[in-house]
Amino acid sequence: MKKKSRRGIQGDLRPEYDLKRLLKGGVRGKYARLYRTGANVVLLDHDVSKAFPNEQAVNEALRLVIKLTKIPNSTKSSAAKAH
Repeated sequence: MKKKSRRGIQGDLRPEYDLKRLLKGGVRGKYARLYRTGANVVLLDHDVSKAFPNEQAVNEALRLVIKLTKIPNSTKSSAAKAH
């Protein structure tokens, strides 16, 4: 069975996609400067973002998680020393 040719399809979007409505309030290049500097842009879920007042709070929380993952578990190290 042959695939249908895409030549008959125009490059326009479907009528149900209204870009004026979908892109309303969008800012072109909003994260371009950060992207060029090598920063990672991460979109947080709404419930997560409500827990942090600003980006500094997010960074502090993530740094704490990093520190906590580097701390050896005291119960494991105590058990290892006992043997």
